[in-house]
Amino acid sequence: MENEKAVLGALLFIVMVVGANFVMYAIARGAANSKQKGFWETIGKAMNTSIKKNDEMEELRRKMEALQKGKKED
Repeated sequence: MENEKAVLGALLFIVMVVGANFVMYAIARGAANSKQKGFWETIGKAMNTSIKKNDEMEELRRKMEALQKGKKED
């Protein structure tokens, strides 16, 4: 009884790992076969979005500070 549960747990773990690898393969394959751009361009664009978001947040922070300074002066 105990061995059957251990074997079932091991099989479940193996199926989960293989499933996760299949999903990652499908995502990478889809990015590589993108009709719009090449693989490295797609990966680079995905990596640069966080930098762009940080720049946008920095710009928003500066505008908020300018607005707050404008309120204090009035």
